[in-house]
Amino acid sequence: MKIKFYKYQGTGNDFIIIDDRNKTFDANNQKLIEGLCDRRFGIGADGLILLQKHENSDFYMQYFNSDGRESSMCGNGGRCIAQFAKDLNIVNETASFFAIDGEHTANYENGLVSLQMMNVNHVDRRANHVFVLNTGSPHFVQFFDQDVDSIDLVAEAKKIRYNSEFAANGINVNFVSIHQEILKVRTYERGVEDETFSCGTGVTAVAIASHLFKKDDAVKHHFQIQTKGGNLSVSFLFNENKYSKVFLRGPAQFVFEGEIEF
Repeated sequence: MKIKFYKYQGTGNDFIIIDDRNKTFDANNQKLIEGLCDRRFGIGADGLILLQKHENSDFYMQYFNSDGRESSMCGNGGRCIAQFAKDLNIVNETASFFAIDGEHTANYENGLVSLQMMNVNHVDRRANHVFVLNTGSPHFVQFFDQDVDSIDLVAEAKKIRYNSEFAANGINVNFVSIHQEILKVRTYERGVEDETFSCGTGVTAVAIASHLFKKDDAVKHHFQIQTKGGNLSVSFLFNENKYSKVFLRGPAQFVFEGEIEF
């Protein structure tokens, strides 16, 4: 079986994207998806995304982690599939699509993709510097005084991801240090079970947690975020303990396309 695929990346978070509007891809074949994402024996990616038809929007985004399992929302993946839809001329200046967490809109601005994320109405503050919240995917956020590059992320994050509270369903773990108002973030992703170069829902969670960490009561907020794969920005409105108009903004780039036989 030959599969036509496209490879996209957003700040180093890379994805296999397949145009599945005709529903020909076997989305239930976990081993196939895991094999396609394998970096030695397949195409290689942090995840696989199917672009499918949707009766009430431009398309539907179905996302799978590199372990082959369907997963929750992926922010960078959402920006990449929005760019893919534009490249296919499915959309023009804006895109509206559904994913597992609901409806999203995307705007295209000077080569960047700005994706509206879900509203966030609850943040669990575990300590002054520790937060747990859901931004389309569940995230653990911890702030550090030292540069996060000095931390053994994978070893330390596994202690959190596999503890008694989170082991069953998994959680993404984000470690953060602040450098002259820039949030430096490293993320361990469940499903990939390793550090990724960037995580869109992760940096969104970090921006919201940072707002609480800094105790800033302004209505409009904008954060600059540095990941291993590049820079992103997150903006939102804060009112009555709710976060709305949450936008994740950054590059989403085509890498290559091809066919693979499995």
